[in-house]
Amino acid sequence: MGKIYSILVADRNRHVRNYLKREFTADGYRVRLAKNGKEVLQWVFQEDPIDLVILDPNLSDERDLKVFEKIMDRIPELPVIIHGFSADPQLNPFDGFGAVFVEKRGGSIEELKRTVARLLRCPSIAS
Repeated sequence: MGKIYSILVADRNRHVRNYLKREFTADGYRVRLAKNGKEVLQWVFQEDPIDLVILDPNLSDERDLKVFEKIMDRIPELPVIIHGFSADPQLNPFDGFGAVFVEKRGGSIEELKRTVARLLRCPSIAS
């Protein structure tokens, strides 16, 4: 039996959090949820390691890069997927910071799943 990866889903919308939890749990991942930046940092910096973070860039208590910067400052090898709205992903403000951007849009769950699988098999891709 292989490793069970632990994913942290951080999104301001509870429906998105619960949907992603259902989808990734069904695929065999252990999923933790966070509704704000404070919860993200609590999960990421605890002793039980998180293998990957799916991060909404617009969490209610943090501005844009703040949570991401704190994570990268202490755990730069942790893969992070920025899951947000963007008309042009090439204008992603996280570009160059070690995150992968997946646009939130109808049907994007398959792209998100592929990206998670790729990063967990090859963590160096996230850097």
